[in-house]
Amino acid sequence: MKKLTARTTALFASYAVLLTACGGTASNTSTNTSASQGVSGSIPIGIAVAQTSNVALLGQEQVTGAKIAEKYFNAQGGINGTPIKLMFQDAGGDENSAINAFQTLINKDKVVGIVGPTLSQQAFSADPIAERARVPVVGPSNTANGVPEIGDYVARVSAPISVVAPNAVKAALKQNPNIQKVAVFYAQNDAYSKSETEIFQKTVKDSGLDLVTVQKFQTTDTDFQAQATNALNLKPDLVIISGLAADGGNLVRQLRELGYKGIIIGGNGLNTSNVFKVCKNFCDGVMIAQAYSPEQPGEINKAFRQAYLQQYKTEPPQFSAQAFTAVQVYIDALKSLDKKTKISTLPLNQVRTELNKELLAGKYNTPLGEIAFTPEGEVIQKEFYIAQIKMQQNGNDGKFAYLK
Repeated sequence: MKKLTARTTALFASYAVLLTACGGTASNTSTNTSASQGVSGSIPIGIAVAQTSNVALLGQEQVTGAKIAEKYFNAQGGINGTPIKLMFQDAGGDENSAINAFQTLINKDKVVGIVGPTLSQQAFSADPIAERARVPVVGPSNTANGVPEIGDYVARVSAPISVVAPNAVKAALKQNPNIQKVAVFYAQNDAYSKSETEIFQKTVKDSGLDLVTVQKFQTTDTDFQAQATNALNLKPDLVIISGLAADGGNLVRQLRELGYKGIIIGGNGLNTSNVFKVCKNFCDGVMIAQAYSPEQPGEINKAFRQAYLQQYKTEPPQFSAQAFTAVQVYIDALKSLDKKTKISTLPLNQVRTELNKELLAGKYNTPLGEIAFTPEGEVIQKEFYIAQIKMQQNGNDGKFAYLK
C-alpha cells in the first residue's frame, strides 16, 4: 500500500479539481455506468502527453515512441489476437490541460490505462484524477520525487532523478578532475526541475565541490543575460541546468555567447534532440545522464531502434524509448491478464483494477533493459548511461555520443 498521507492528499486534490471543474458537487453516474460495461473490439490505451506548448519538444518524441509501439505490437498479434488502439489527448504543458486530458480519456474514451503526462508538475495534479477513478497510470517521464506515492494506481518507467542525476556529476569530474566551483540554474516554476536541482546540489556538496551560486528562472523565459552574467562573474568550472528543452537550450546558448568554456551538465529536460535547434553549435559538449541508450543490446530495443531509424533516419531519443516502454508494459500486462481471464468478459472497472495488479507484478524486457516495479509503482532499472552532445558543422544536426 502507498503512504496514507499521499493517498489522502491525492483524494482531496481530485475532489477539489472535480468540484472546481463542475462548479458544484461532482457526479459519478456517467463514470460508473461506463466502467460497468465491458471492453469490446480494440483495447484502448490512453496517451496524455504534450502535443502543444513549450513542452511539445518533449511530448512530440513521446507521441512518436507510442505510435511505433502501437504499430509494432499490433503486428505481433496485439493482446493474444486483439489489437490495441492508442487514444491520444493533448496534455499541453500545464496542469489544467493534463487534468482535462485525463478526464476525457477516462470518461469518454474509456481507456484501460493511461501513459502520461509529460511533466512531473502535471502528474501531481492529473494523477489523482486517475487514482480516484482506479485507472492505472504509467508515467513515461515523471522523474520528480514523490510521483509513485501519489496513489496505488500510479507507476512510472522513468527512473527517479535521485538515481540518474548524480551520474552526470561523476562523469564531469572524471573528464575534468580540477573542477571546484559549480554554478546551478533551475526553473523554479517546474516541479521536476525543482526536484532535480535539489539532487544536483546535494551531489555537488557531497562531492566536496563549492556551490558558488544558484540562479532561478522560468520555463517561459528567453532572456537569461542577468542570471548568466551573475554566475559567470564567479568563474565557475561547471554549470548545471535543470529546465526544459526551449529554456534550457537558450540558457546554454547565452552562457556560451558570454564566454563560458567549461563543462555544462543538462538535466533530463534537455535530454532530447529537439534541443539542437535551440542552442545549435553551442549545444556541443553538453553532458546529460540518460536512462536509455540506442546501443542497449536487447532484442526489443533492436526492433525499436530499427523502426525509429527507418522512419526518422536518426537514433531514437530517450523520451521516445520511454514512451514505447510504457505502452509495452501495458501490452505485456494485458496479455498476462487475458490469459487468466478473457478481458472481453470483464467489466471495464474490473479490467482496470486487475490490469494494475498485473502491471505492478510483472517483469519486462524493454528498450530500457530489464525493468520491474516496486509495490509502490517505482521502476526498478539497472542500466544507465552518460551522453555528450556532438554537433555537426552545419549547427543544425547532432547526436548523443555515449561515454564509456
